[in-house]
Amino acid sequence: MSATTAPRSSIPGRAKDQSASAALGRRRARTDGIIRALCTIATVLGLLFLVSILATLLVKGASGISLNVFTDVTRPPGSHGGLLNPIIGSLIQVALATLLGTPIGLLVGTYLAEYAGNGRFGQVVRFVSDVLLSAPSILIGLFVYQLLVLPFGGFSGWAGVVALAIIVIPVVVRTTEDMLRLIPNTLREAVIGLGAPKWKMVVLVCWRAAISGIITGVLLAVARVAGETAPLLFTSLGNLNWSVNLSQPMSSLPITIYSYAGSPYEDWITLAWTGALIITLGVLGLNILARAVLRARR
Repeated sequence: MSATTAPRSSIPGRAKDQSASAALGRRRARTDGIIRALCTIATVLGLLFLVSILATLLVKGASGISLNVFTDVTRPPGSHGGLLNPIIGSLIQVALATLLGTPIGLLVGTYLAEYAGNGRFGQVVRFVSDVLLSAPSILIGLFVYQLLVLPFGGFSGWAGVVALAIIVIPVVVRTTEDMLRLIPNTLREAVIGLGAPKWKMVVLVCWRAAISGIITGVLLAVARVAGETAPLLFTSLGNLNWSVNLSQPMSSLPITIYSYAGSPYEDWITLAWTGALIITLGVLGLNILARAVLRARR
């Protein structure tokens, strides 16, 4: 009798467990649906803002695109000037800042990932780099103003290059350190086990394995400094005349956009929108080119 009644007595408990499991499944499904909907809404909102910005740039900037923009220098209002000197000035300053800041950031990031460990000096360097990464760019401009502009008696392109390079360094440091830390230690141990010195392991193995992430960090730094205005206001200042002398004030697209966008002249406002479109398309094209090169390399 007891052998036949035991299974019957367990049926209510089993049904209760199944009901609780079903309720838990429904609750998890509702939570998953809510989170999925929130993520979808946030993604759509982000894309809408991005598309609206790009559409505004295309509508207002494309109307000013002409050959004259790339072949003529800035001129007084109504003279149908171009943006040749700001474009060349931005290219020079951004390129030199990248060439100056990238090796420093690469070496510092490598030190933090491969040599510093959890030492006190490494923690201090990492903390300073993080502070510099989040520091407002106008403070960097003021620092370089006190360092290079006041002592030398004037604004210069070199001061702008140094200010932009200081912005490049922490971005490259962070991405380099993060990419190198993603490399498994077994790969390092295998190289060291073959008798290679540590510097060869870093240069020939770790850097090669992390090259795509490092290049992405450099491109991110270029994209950031290409549109910086505040540091250049205190360093290179801007120049309405043609000049590629880095010892003198040098023109740049962000400064020209800042000056022209607030002017009461329609042709200058149109040139400001055109300059913003040129910066955006330049950064986009640089990213596409780098990704194509990396894909071909793989």
